[in-house]
Amino acid sequence: MHTFDLVMFDLDGTLVETAPEIMDAVNDTLKQFDLPLVTQQQVNDWIGHGTKELMVQALASVTEGTVESVRGGALLANIMPVYDSFYQQRCGTRSHLYPHVRETLQALRAQGVKLAVVTNKEGRYTQVVMDVHKLGPMFDAVISGDTFPTKKPTPVGVLHCLTQFGVTADRALFVGDSSIDAATARNGGVPVWLLPYGYNMGQPIEACAPDRVIADFSSLLNK
Repeated sequence: MHTFDLVMFDLDGTLVETAPEIMDAVNDTLKQFDLPLVTQQQVNDWIGHGTKELMVQALASVTEGTVESVRGGALLANIMPVYDSFYQQRCGTRSHLYPHVRETLQALRAQGVKLAVVTNKEGRYTQVVMDVHKLGPMFDAVISGDTFPTKKPTPVGVLHCLTQFGVTADRALFVGDSSIDAATARNGGVPVWLLPYGYNMGQPIEACAPDRVIADFSSLLNK
């Protein structure tokens, strides 16, 4: 009998390496507004709280303003539709699945495990990334950053999946790559395993104190 009946996954930095195309869209946008460009490492460290927050961090950096002033300013309101357009064009162009993701998901499905994505990425982008990489058929549920009024680290997506599939918290697992994912799992009362290769705001993944750090996605099959 397998250990888990339900496994929930973060998307960016866990299933799919998406940071390069996100950086492209950020820099497309900044260029349009004659603002300085940002680096890949900066973007990696800003990923996790959703698109708007990423642009808040980028604008605060290049304008040397505070995140509070950017968040309430006119520039952000003007820039978001432009970013939206660029990211729609870039989405899926320079991303790829991490090693062993597809075959591991297929093996879990074959064991009868329910699989869900719980991401802070907005639904329109989540759909594109999943379509490009043919992930849709692998999952029984997809919770995006705008599916509910709140997103990770609130546990609303986790609790929804537990209810939807009739699974108790001790029979579920959350797999992610950041402190946001660790907090989400803890808030939902489920165990959390973290991968070290994703985007954790520049911090070592061990600092999140997950139940397990797994170096490779296929470790999910060695439960």
